[in-house]
Amino acid sequence: MNRPRVKTALIVLLAALVASFGFAQSTLEHYQQNGITIGTANEIPYGWVDGGVAQGISPDVLTAVLNNLGITDIRWTVTEFGSLIPGVIANRFDIVAASQAVLPARCEQVAFSKINDSYGEGFLVMAGNPQNIHSYDDFVNNPQLRMGIVSGADQLDFAQSYGIPESQLIMLNANADAPSALTAGRIDAYAATGLTVVGLAGGNDRVEAAADFVDPVVDGEVVRSYGAFTFNQNSEFLDVFNEALAEFHQTQEYRDILMSYGLTEQDVDAALAASTEELCTP
Repeated sequence: MNRPRVKTALIVLLAALVASFGFAQSTLEHYQQNGITIGTANEIPYGWVDGGVAQGISPDVLTAVLNNLGITDIRWTVTEFGSLIPGVIANRFDIVAASQAVLPARCEQVAFSKINDSYGEGFLVMAGNPQNIHSYDDFVNNPQLRMGIVSGADQLDFAQSYGIPESQLIMLNANADAPSALTAGRIDAYAATGLTVVGLAGGNDRVEAAADFVDPVVDGEVVRSYGAFTFNQNSEFLDVFNEALAEFHQTQEYRDILMSYGLTEQDVDAALAASTEELCTP
């Protein structure tokens, strides 16, 4: 073995590790001194901005974690859900706080933090559910039914896995468009997470969450989504953030935030037990 070469290689490797750690630290200091820009979509209860104040599962947790890291100048950018990943890739914001589901296809484009939350699915339908819609199979069995989905949402993947053709799928720009699309007759049901559906139905007596909803099954498994914070794959801040997030996950404050938006203890435990690496694996 050529010892001088081995010694040189070790020195180079050590220097690279030190430089990487120093860059991560300087990134933290940069955000502490200059603030940070966060992207979200107006999707209750996962993340929205009202009167300049960010609220929701992801913004509340993110704000607490960033404050713990000494980052208090947080600038929020609201955009359509389908523009969040392109935005963080293009560095228009530093992090996405929208409880985006961790999916293998997304993992090829961006980097995700530790899993932060977990949630199930649902349908928003007209009051009384006149079309008797309770599952994705109903759209397979009745080609006249039209399903509304937000562009870029993972419900599109669920529908495609059932073989539902594009002619039955109506793309919407935002969750807030779903009630009007239903009442106008453009769609027969709106597919979203269960919490989103309940939030949209609240205070609107013309629509409701479909009762007796049957969770979609994809590749033999009942669908449950696991949300995380989204980063550019080149982010040097992710490791520092993940350490702080892991610490916050051990607090009662974290549980209180999630449960204040309707998640259960079981939802929280499911999130903490999930692995980003496993969910990114096809």
